[in-house]
Amino acid sequence: MNSETAEPELAEPNLRALLSTAGLDVEYVRAEGNTLFRRDNEGEEIPVLDCAGGYGSLMFGHNHPELLAVARRLLDERTPHHAQFSSHPYANRLAAELNRIIHRETESDEPYFATFANSGAEAVEAAVKHAELDRGLRLGELLGRIEASGEQARAAVRGGRAAVPDEVLARLGIEESAGEGAIEAVLAEITRRNALLQGKAPVFLALEGGFHGKLMGSVQLTHNAGYREPFATLGVKTRFVPEDRPDVLEEILENEGGTLFQLVVTDGLVQLTEHRHPAFCAFLVEPIQGEGGIRPLSAKSARYIQEFGEAADCPIVVDEVQSGMGRTGALLASSQVGLRGDYYALAKSLGGGLAKVSVMLVREARYRPLFELVHSSTFAKDSYSCHIALKVLELLEADDGRAYRRAVERGGALTSALERVRAAFPDVVKEIRGRGLMLGCEFRDQSGSGDEVFAGAAAGGMFGYVIAGHLLHAHRIRTFPTASATNTLRFEPSLLLTDEEIDRVERALTDVCGILRDQASHRLVTSS
Repeated sequence: MNSETAEPELAEPNLRALLSTAGLDVEYVRAEGNTLFRRDNEGEEIPVLDCAGGYGSLMFGHNHPELLAVARRLLDERTPHHAQFSSHPYANRLAAELNRIIHRETESDEPYFATFANSGAEAVEAAVKHAELDRGLRLGELLGRIEASGEQARAAVRGGRAAVPDEVLARLGIEESAGEGAIEAVLAEITRRNALLQGKAPVFLALEGGFHGKLMGSVQLTHNAGYREPFATLGVKTRFVPEDRPDVLEEILENEGGTLFQLVVTDGLVQLTEHRHPAFCAFLVEPIQGEGGIRPLSAKSARYIQEFGEAADCPIVVDEVQSGMGRTGALLASSQVGLRGDYYALAKSLGGGLAKVSVMLVREARYRPLFELVHSSTFAKDSYSCHIALKVLELLEADDGRAYRRAVERGGALTSALERVRAAFPDVVKEIRGRGLMLGCEFRDQSGSGDEVFAGAAAGGMFGYVIAGHLLHAHRIRTFPTASATNTLRFEPSLLLTDEEIDRVERALTDVCGILRDQASHRLVTSS
């Protein structure tokens, strides 16, 4: 029951109960900058430093005044929120501005066409849908050419202008035949083999540890089995590959491909030519794995992935939902490691913390105009969210990219503080990872702890949440563990992060590490 309203708890009651075990089921009533406010029992506001940052959605903090001004103006002007199937010049301006920045960061001038959506998972699914549409159309076009040239070969044999050599029959495993019988046997066998490949399900690849959403399709691209397996019968089948194993990619390229055969007539002889079957739909990659523990992709691994994509004709879908929008010092974190996407998915901070907006971008070489008619989203491409996103890009680009530089500088200062804690407690803190204002602090496994509270929390996947509850109530700092690596706390504050706030984080983590070192769970604070 909700004690405030005496109404039954119907809005995800199990989740709220789970949060309550770690003291995280608090209500926030106001937000500004890096601060969320909750109320105590007397109704007084309690400020809380927000280091979770909307899971990366708050690059400019809560309710940034310049973004609020745009929102108020749009609402005062009665901007249309629902004007679907009409001209949206503001969406085009947003797409153009994204292209301008991407061209600068990737040193390429190839256009990227935009499909707007509402969430990161929706942008990822749009990318995968488009990639499969493109794959299917390419396969259909190739099979159409193969069929046409087969008819030409049949006509040439029937007209006495060509013959089928024995080596073609042998290569296809056909017993010797002559004349029209030979060409019909060859055509039948080629059609049979090509049809088998045509009906083969596409291959999806994603990195181990990756997280790409929890919708019906995107959850099958997410590595965490706990999210994926309950819905395995509904979605695509994905092959998850380790980041640092190019040999695995070589094996996949060798084993997952296939050969489509085509007949051509050359100098009076019917010959076989081969085409690689477009077996691969997409390779999903996060430049920094957010829910997988804040794990950056190395430049070396990015190169392997890029080379595989080119060799396999497999489009690379770069998921910048959490890592993009300036958080690492660039619009695209992938550009910092030399990875260029055929598709990009951007969301979270694109909406400035006020608008629910995302975008899927596909480069011109793969773009299919048909997609605009077979995919749509009711709330996408509206005036409100596009104008907010345009203002976000303006803030990022202002003063020759001062926001990018500040992300690097503030991230460096926070990293130094986290590293000082790790150095002081190497038996407690395993590693500090990340880049810019997307950082993770991984604690050592406590499943073997002599403290029953820590051991039980670790065994139940609640360790990071218990630590987050202590940080909230003892230090008024809000953060959470990453979803698929719950020993890792995320630190994704806004650009507004101050030295004083960094000092607070360092003191708070020092306290946590002291409690863990002393195996003193009785010192944890989980309510206030």
